[in-house]
Amino acid sequence: MNQEKNSFDPFWKEKYAATVTTAAQAVAKLKPGQRVFIGTGVAEPLELVRALTKRAHDLPDTEIVHLVTFGEAPYAHKELTQYFRINSFFIAENVRDIIQEGLGDYTPIHLSDIPHLFDSGQLPLDVALIQVTPPDERGMCSLGVSVDIVKSAAANASLVIAQVNPNMPRTHGDSSLHVHEIDVLVPVDEPILEIHEPVVDEQTRHIGEHLASLVEDGSTLEL
Repeated sequence: MNQEKNSFDPFWKEKYAATVTTAAQAVAKLKPGQRVFIGTGVAEPLELVRALTKRAHDLPDTEIVHLVTFGEAPYAHKELTQYFRINSFFIAENVRDIIQEGLGDYTPIHLSDIPHLFDSGQLPLDVALIQVTPPDERGMCSLGVSVDIVKSAAANASLVIAQVNPNMPRTHGDSSLHVHEIDVLVPVDEPILEIHEPVVDEQTRHIGEHLASLVEDGSTLEL
């Protein structure tokens, strides 16, 4: 149990001090006109997103690319559209209004095809803002609960800035980056986002019953 609790190197900040900085100093490296990828789902690097948004007036013509993000999207406000242009692969609630108003873009594409966009250079990335675990003794950082297209984005971005969070669970499989594949490390100790189970009201329950009556036993469902 103790080994699992201390699965990261407790001296990582000292060991990699040359690349450790604050969120504000990290996003100060961004330049106008760049394409910036933001990490997915509940692994959205919230502190980096907040720091990016604060620099909006210094970053005209910035394109922000992401899949679905569950945190706030302060960069997707109407008053910032002269600085930030959203290009989302999924129309989540936090960007739906701005895309429907024609102030942001939606790129329809299969999830499995997105890494090819990055790998092939069809959609080159200047910056990737991601969230990882602290490095372990081998220098490996886990992408935790959100690997999906993030690993490809990090592999192809010219500048990778990672929010390093000890609360991020370490996951197995092809879900890690070596610390030397990350350009800037930003220590942030905060809870990662959570998706709470929605409350099912009577109307939703009736809809579910109607849907269930249309599905034969043993069917395979795609949701």
